[in-house]
Amino acid sequence: MPLTPPVPGFRTHPTDPVPQADALDAQDANPGVRRLRAWAHEALAVKGGERALDVGAGTGSQTRELAAAVGPEGFALGVEPNPGLRAVAEARSAESRARFTHGDALALPVPDASVDVVWCERVLQHLTEPDRAVAEMVRVLRPGGRVALLDTDWATTVLHPGDPETVRALASGALTGAANPYSGRRLVGQVTAAGLVVDDRGCEALFQDHRSVAWPIIRMLGDSAVRRGLLTERQRDAMYTTLAEAAERGGLHMSVTMFGVVAHHPG
Repeated sequence: MPLTPPVPGFRTHPTDPVPQADALDAQDANPGVRRLRAWAHEALAVKGGERALDVGAGTGSQTRELAAAVGPEGFALGVEPNPGLRAVAEARSAESRARFTHGDALALPVPDASVDVVWCERVLQHLTEPDRAVAEMVRVLRPGGRVALLDTDWATTVLHPGDPETVRALASGALTGAANPYSGRRLVGQVTAAGLVVDDRGCEALFQDHRSVAWPIIRMLGDSAVRRGLLTERQRDAMYTTLAEAAERGGLHMSVTMFGVVAHHPG
């Protein structure tokens, strides 16, 4: 699903990886995600023979992309703390030069100044200390090395139609599921504070299908709003009806924005 509020500990939860892999696959197929990734890869301009690191590799789709770009003379390593997802990545990468290892964004398992490119997508939103993770990425970058950070800003959640106050209460639930829900807007400031030079910035809105309601997501947000005392059950249910009627007309809008920054190490 293109609009999926994050779950605390999502990337480190040791349970069945299949639902997690399915969710990541759905996000991989989202047109907005694909456009933002294409922009970031073009801005990074990865060259043959370079060494690339994918922080929070998930199912390994971007590690494989980096492996193809660096070619046989280069090296692409995906760091993924979830053993189930890492196993999925390894199985899917059997014909690729991509390699994977266990690791944490706050303590990357590579030496100082040892990689040319770092890719980190939708990881910082899950971290309580995202600045430490960015500093760790800078640590492993060689002078002149580049980094691409892509992440969601959950405060950009847009839901229409509906009573404005009810919509605000419902959408606010998207802010409660992430350790760092405003991650997208913080990216430029984080890389600048870490000593990197910004090369480019980008963003894409990720849309839910306008013809159907993503009920698992909407019900999760609605129940959260009721539990927090922001909505009554009657208000919540009225909102559900409004959204369902809008979807029947093909007039539902549900989206969230993902931002990206590409920067380089000036040393």
